[in-house]
Amino acid sequence: MDIEDWRKKIDELDRQLVELISSRARAAVEIGRLKRHTSMPVYEPDRERIVFANVQAANPGPLAGRDLVRIYERIIDVMRNIQKEEIMTKGKTEAGTELDSEVND
Repeated sequence: MDIEDWRKKIDELDRQLVELISSRARAAVEIGRLKRHTSMPVYEPDRERIVFANVQAANPGPLAGRDLVRIYERIIDVMRNIQKEEIMTKGKTEAGTELDSEVND
């Protein structure tokens, strides 16, 4: 394969990643809804450690485990913000008051 072929492959892989990340975000929104109804905290460090361990165990390389964890730290950070927005936005609507954004940290 030449460079253009590899670039086309990367473009296709990027489209697949976007689809998967969007699916993950939809799941995070649903978890945020459940957390809102059960008053669970958004930040769950034990769960994050499990996610990091799972992705490292599934990692065939060539990315080093620490690099994969760095990527997932960012993904989880974005997903956590999605959950916070879900809780705050819907919480305002349902309760008629503004929720403290630090309550669930």
